[in-house]
Amino acid sequence: MVAAALLAACSGGGAATSSAPATSASTGSSPSTVNPGGPVSPGGTASGGGANWPEFGGNPARTGVASGVPAAGPLTTAWAAPLDGAVYGQPLVIGDELIAATENDSVYALNRATGKTIWRANVGTPVPQSALNGCGDIFPLGITGTPVYNAATGLVYAVAEVTGYQHVLVAVDAATGAVKLRRDLDSPTAANQPAYNQQRPALAIDDGRVYAAFGGLFGDCGAYQGSVVSAPLTGDGPLTRWLTPTSREGAVWGPGGPVVGPNGDLWISIGNGAAESGAPYDGSDSVTELSPDLQRLAYFAPSTWAADNANDKDLGSTQPVLAPGSTVFIVGKGGVGYLLNGTDLGGIGGQVAQQSICRAFGTAAVSGSTVYEPCRTGPLTAVEVSAADKTIKVLWQGPAGTDGSPVVGGGAVWVTEYSQSGSGSGSGTLYELNQATGQVEHQISISQGMPHFSTLSLSGGTAYVSTLAGITAINGA
Repeated sequence: MVAAALLAACSGGGAATSSAPATSASTGSSPSTVNPGGPVSPGGTASGGGANWPEFGGNPARTGVASGVPAAGPLTTAWAAPLDGAVYGQPLVIGDELIAATENDSVYALNRATGKTIWRANVGTPVPQSALNGCGDIFPLGITGTPVYNAATGLVYAVAEVTGYQHVLVAVDAATGAVKLRRDLDSPTAANQPAYNQQRPALAIDDGRVYAAFGGLFGDCGAYQGSVVSAPLTGDGPLTRWLTPTSREGAVWGPGGPVVGPNGDLWISIGNGAAESGAPYDGSDSVTELSPDLQRLAYFAPSTWAADNANDKDLGSTQPVLAPGSTVFIVGKGGVGYLLNGTDLGGIGGQVAQQSICRAFGTAAVSGSTVYEPCRTGPLTAVEVSAADKTIKVLWQGPAGTDGSPVVGGGAVWVTEYSQSGSGSGSGTLYELNQATGQVEHQISISQGMPHFSTLSLSGGTAYVSTLAGITAINGA
């Protein structure tokens, strides 16, 4: 058995709050090597090798670009590993291990070559559909956000929602599966109830702290406010919290999570808030830049923010993309792409250019000045952007239905077509698209079903795709 620090939750509200450091401790549980989902099939071997993919997008900037990937080639299924629940986050690649977290509140390490379970750490009991007050669209609700790995500590950090509506930060030893720390991140107030919070965004690490962002359940039910919470990587010391300055909603829910800029600041998008026409602006429907200690430094909001809030056409559905030349680009539910100067976001109506692109949901990839946007109402769209030149140029669109969050490597853009129903009743498709033209080079069906905002990791010529049943590895080089 491994001792784990069980640290006290923070208290209080406001735009930035801290909690007292924890003082109590409890005993953690030993990992299991059992794979309750069943045997790996078809029993092939992934290509192996390649760079680590330690967090969403492969790096703190969430670029989604994989280095050292051989030229993309025909796609074949290496293996499919059934786990004990659906996987909504990206798998992590750490040496010979593949790390995945499930909605059953389990963290797995798989052999990346074979898909066989190395260890499994179950960190809690997820919240069942019957306890979600008629809200949400993920059942049960366990670990949804992509974990993050820190090489200095050797730990994988994840946030589990557990019975009782607690959102618990856990850190698991990547080598052994031992749970090294647990810490409650909730700070209930009348306006922000944990029962209506959801931790969908990927976790981030910056300045010795781990960051978790929160939005609401599908349907925007109940009392909640979007927030970002940080804790020291060591687990002790105060929490820091930033709340969207709105009376309700203002979710930070895009699956890519906070984007860490070159100076260490964090960039987030915020969804619709309570304020509408005639009310003062409330920080919603925005691109917001936060300092590592979670103070708001700057923001951009469309001049249409009140109408966006009223009609659910906000910017919260994707992440801000950081491109060269202090260029920031975002596309949200309304379909408009906004080009921003990263050194002067400009507040309300501060864009340097805008153009209709698509209704985007998920996480874009960026390679140089080209952004690959995941479009719900149209195919994956490649857009060239430059704040200095004040230009937005659509380069190409992929095949119809390519609506997953893309990654780039081996001269290709890898993207899924997933079931909009999220039921997993039908198969999805993984595409390799020519990076220069968007033409289909290769494609393969994935029968396990993929979650909303489907995503994948890429390393050494193998794509590791999250599915509603577990993980599927696809060789493509």
